[in-house]
Parts: sequence; structure tokens; C-alpha cells
Amino acid sequence: MPSSFPASPRLLIIGGGLAGTCLAWQAQRRGLDFLVVDRDDASTSSKVAAGLVTPITGMRLNLSWRYPVLYPEAINFYQSLERELQTRFYHEVPIVRLLRDAKAAELWQKRAAQEEIRSYLKPEGDLAVDANYFSAPFGGFEMIQSGWLDTAAFLATTRLLFEQQGRWLTGQITPEAIQRTCSEIRWQGHTFSHAVFCIGWEAARHPWFDWVPFKSAQGTVLSISADTGGERRILNRGCWMLPVRPGQLRVGPTYDLDFNDPATPSAEAIPALEEKLQRLFKQRYEVLGSQTGVRPILHRRQALLGFHPSLTNIGFLNGLGSKGVLRAPWLSRHLIEHLLLGQPIEDELDLRANL
Repeated sequence: MPSSFPASPRLLIIGGGLAGTCLAWQAQRRGLDFLVVDRDDASTSSKVAAGLVTPITGMRLNLSWRYPVLYPEAINFYQSLERELQTRFYHEVPIVRLLRDAKAAELWQKRAAQEEIRSYLKPEGDLAVDANYFSAPFGGFEMIQSGWLDTAAFLATTRLLFEQQGRWLTGQITPEAIQRTCSEIRWQGHTFSHAVFCIGWEAARHPWFDWVPFKSAQGTVLSISADTGGERRILNRGCWMLPVRPGQLRVGPTYDLDFNDPATPSAEAIPALEEKLQRLFKQRYEVLGSQTGVRPILHRRQALLGFHPSLTNIGFLNGLGSKGVLRAPWLSRHLIEHLLLGQPIEDELDLRANL
């Protein structure tokens, strides 16, 4: 175990999104003391996120990174917390991917023959997509071992419990507010062994992490009301439609690498999203509202975690992108085990190895 890691660390977790919240739960499960400090912004990627857990993703229709490992751990993690909190926030739902064009259909023929892909597919048969409601000229496939996490409910329920325990504060922590030595960190009268920054895309503007290769993207999600003919699955063709309750859905997302105001989409973003929706959905709908946030994405990396190369008790857990629900439980556990047991972090994921 590294000498800078005490036998019983006390963590200052900065940021209460998916990364920070899962890290706090992993710490609590191991009996560690911690304090979460979060700004409580309304438009964060974790609060805006659809929370989709999807095995086959992207234009290339590939199996999501480490899905056979990440999926069972994530599901066990959320379901165990549902039992503890007596609240439901994970919904296991099939996801239907409708192919965009003939090229995608040709690619899918190759992908569907792969053993690693077939285990996540519903047995072959009629997709049962109602042609009166949805456009599926090139067919598609239905995925199992998939679903969505109500991220807003998960974060709010967790926050309430941690506030009651005295382990959650609303506030902002600047580098200047932290008093740091090699052995301890002090902030507003509190003393910690380590501080872990889980502050999403804004870490790119933080003086301690501005060297990390962020390539974050703004995303907007619409809330709509519509009659979908009783369809309860999540459908995706250019955009996804997520039934939240009968007659109400979320639709998204946009993807903008060039943005000015993180909470305000460009003038083109929502019309472009609605154009995609209209290629998928044939019926009328009403837009009820929208939410916008920024996904913390790292260039050519799935995520990064670990400790700063020179500030040895300053930690980092970030870059989970659009797969935060799936990845956060596994990544946060690894960071806690590194801290407690000195377990090595893979070079691919280690903050220090990616300097």
C-alpha cells in the first residue's frame, strides 16, 4: 500500500453526479468516512442523462466496452441500493435498435453472427414494431440485458440520505479554498486524507486537471407527450425514445462539440433532433420541455481515475461520457480498492499513466 494512504482514509468527494455518488456509496460500503460537496446545479449531465444501459451501441454496432463485466456489477449495485433505500430507480427494459439504412443493415448481418453479440439479442422473430407509429424500413433487432436508470431519482434519494447522515453539503470548492499538505487536506474546518474530484467536463478548466484530454459534448433531451400505441420498449433510430410513463417520453440526444453556454443548446440543435424524431415516429407529439447538459468525454479514453501525478492526495474520477450509469459502479469500486488496498489501476484508466 502506498505510504500516503492511511489505514482509514477520510474522503472529500467534490461533485455529486453519478461518479461522485457511486464513489460515496462504495466508500460507505467499506465503512469509510466521507463528505460530498456539490454545487447542486440544475443542468448537469448526470441529471439530464437518459441513463440508458445498452449492450450494442454506436454507428458500428459494436458491443459496449467491457459490457460482460460492467453490466452485472452495475445491475447488482443499483438493485442492492433499491432494496436498501426502498425506492425503485433502475428499470430493466428491452431496447430496440432500428437500422437507419441499407448500409447499416448490411453491417448488422456481420455483427449478428458474432457470438459475443448474439447473447444480448432477443431470439429471432418479429420485432412487433407497429408500422402505424414507427418507421423501420430496414429492420432492426431487440436487445436484452438492457434498460435505464432514473438518474434524477437515484441522485435525489442518495442526496437526501447523505444529508441526513451529515455527509452531504451544497457548495463550491475552489483550489484556493483547499489547504493541503502531503498528509492531510483541510477545507472549512474539515480535515480529510484525500480529495477526489468528480466534477465532469468542468475539470478541463480546473488548474489541477487542465492537461487531461477532454473532448466533451453538449447534449439536449426533449420531454414529449404522444400516443405510441402502447409501446413500452426503448426505440432507437437516429435518436432514442424512452417511455417514462404512459403518454410521456424522453427523446434525445443532440451532440455538439462546439458550445458556448453549457446549459443552452444551439439554435440548430433542437430542430435537428426533432427532424430525427420525425424520421422514427409517425404520429403527432407535443414538446413539453427540454434539458441540456455536457457529457464529460475524454479523447480516445473510456474514463480516467486515480491520483494526481504530483498532488498525491488529490484524486480524480471522470470521463464516463454517455455510459456513466454502466461504468460508475465498477470504476468507483476500483478507485476505493486502490485507495484502501493499493490495488493497481490499469494503465488504460490510470490518470498518472495518461499524463
